[in-house]
Amino acid sequence: MALQARVIYDFNSENPGELSVKESEILTLISEQDIDGWLESSNSKGDRGLVPASYVEILRSEAELNSYNINAEPRYSNIPAGGFDKLQNFSKPPPVGLTAYTAPIQEHHNNKHHIQGSDDDWDDDWDDSSTVADEPGNVGGRYQDSEGSTYRVTTHIGPRGNATQAKSSATVGRNLNRFSTFVKSGGEAFVLGEALGFVKDGDKLCVVLGQYGPEWQENPYPFSCTIDDPTKQTKFKGMKSYISYKLTPTHTQNPVSRRYKHFDWLYARLAEKFPVISVPHLPEKQATGRFEEDFISKRRKGLIWWMNHMTSHPVLSKCDVFQHFLTCTDEKAWKQGKRKAEKDELVGANFFLTISTPPAPLDFQEVESKIDGFKTFTKRMDDSTMQLNATVNEFARKQMGGFKKEYQKVGMSFKALSQAFEMDQQTYSSGLNHAISFTGDTYEAIGEYFYEQPSKDLDPVMDLLALYQGHLANFPDVIHVQKVLRATRALTKVKESQKHVEEGKMDRAQADGINDRCNIISCATLAEIQHFHHIRVRDFKAQMQHHLQQQIAFFQKITGKLEEALQKYDNA
Repeated sequence: MALQARVIYDFNSENPGELSVKESEILTLISEQDIDGWLESSNSKGDRGLVPASYVEILRSEAELNSYNINAEPRYSNIPAGGFDKLQNFSKPPPVGLTAYTAPIQEHHNNKHHIQGSDDDWDDDWDDSSTVADEPGNVGGRYQDSEGSTYRVTTHIGPRGNATQAKSSATVGRNLNRFSTFVKSGGEAFVLGEALGFVKDGDKLCVVLGQYGPEWQENPYPFSCTIDDPTKQTKFKGMKSYISYKLTPTHTQNPVSRRYKHFDWLYARLAEKFPVISVPHLPEKQATGRFEEDFISKRRKGLIWWMNHMTSHPVLSKCDVFQHFLTCTDEKAWKQGKRKAEKDELVGANFFLTISTPPAPLDFQEVESKIDGFKTFTKRMDDSTMQLNATVNEFARKQMGGFKKEYQKVGMSFKALSQAFEMDQQTYSSGLNHAISFTGDTYEAIGEYFYEQPSKDLDPVMDLLALYQGHLANFPDVIHVQKVLRATRALTKVKESQKHVEEGKMDRAQADGINDRCNIISCATLAEIQHFHHIRVRDFKAQMQHHLQQQIAFFQKITGKLEEALQKYDNA
């Protein structure tokens, strides 16, 4: 049986010798050996041609082919059946033609962050509406060259979803998907070297070569931030209520008051600005019961975890909009900073203009290997965190319900025996009766210990798992970026070799430029992966230590209570 492959992404041919294919289509491979990133194959109609090797998945066995289900979808934590498009209210874009580049798509105002009628509606003077408006049918951004002149690069979306570039100097064909956030933010212009931006010294970011590969240059002035005193406040003569939190960053020691909606606004700005950085998800909103003590306490703990990840990130912690969020106390200055952040031009694809990388380019095969390894790791970690979360949640439920009841039943049974013994009026039996009654009280107290314990050792574990499930939900899109870069580089090589195709010609300098910019994105992606592993080790080490310390203290308390009961029998 000839070797077969499943198409992962749509591909539209642009040149003679290429074969257009659709997602989920099954192809027959003429040869398993790729030609500069292309595979020769034929479809069910007998049409024959080249397709990008990174756009297909080789099916190694007939059983694998027969078991393939086109309706099957990958499962990620916090992702409903149907994938990211149902969660984020849009269709996941397939990768597109030559040099088209699909970046992480992060929808900032999904259902969980916008509940009608919640306490976090944007209705006060500090939170005027956005000053940045999108023009219907147009996407793009303004760019400044080194002399300060400004021009606009606009991508016009056609009726069928294809895009054309208004300003272009490259000779590379394009077939862009209208759902690509990276394209909308100038990603095509960046990869092709057309995007220019004025990058101030303060905006520059460095990826350095560390012991284990590329990593973000550390913040030379690290700091942390506490979140305290959640306070219910009202306005409009009590008609509107909300919770405010006191934030105190260590590098200023000046407290600021922030509401959840301020966090939500900040999250949206950061997720828009940094396409390959995993911005931690905020604790979910809640329309009802939001002023209950348990919910306020749980949200505060979630925000503390969130803030800890923000302040420890070498890039996010230094970001202007984050510093504005942490330090601004003046209403007028807040509005000015808010408008400035919403007009920021170094967002999305243009963020990569700010990055400097090590002199020696990365080995792209090694990059691919690391990305593939991380993809496997994140899927396995996602499965295990979901399993652990479900197990711990069930164990906490048993402790607070079944365990408590069972210990209390034992306690009541001991006390019933004591009451029966008390019917004997002999004086010498009173000590025993008291000791047995105390044993019953001890078991009832242990039942209460079990009820109270999850908040001390299991809930913190589940809070950590929830935060990391948010991170894991971010990484499929980050990994997808690298897969499209892989296709871009392969297609670039083929374009170089097809000298007879005038429209597809590309000189060596253009190809080198594309490779350099792909290297920038690869460096940033690997730096973010390295940071993720660093904080993962830090967080899980600290949390497991805390969990076991609490468990030891818990059983020591039980042991102490049982020893106290035992001593009662010495004088019985």
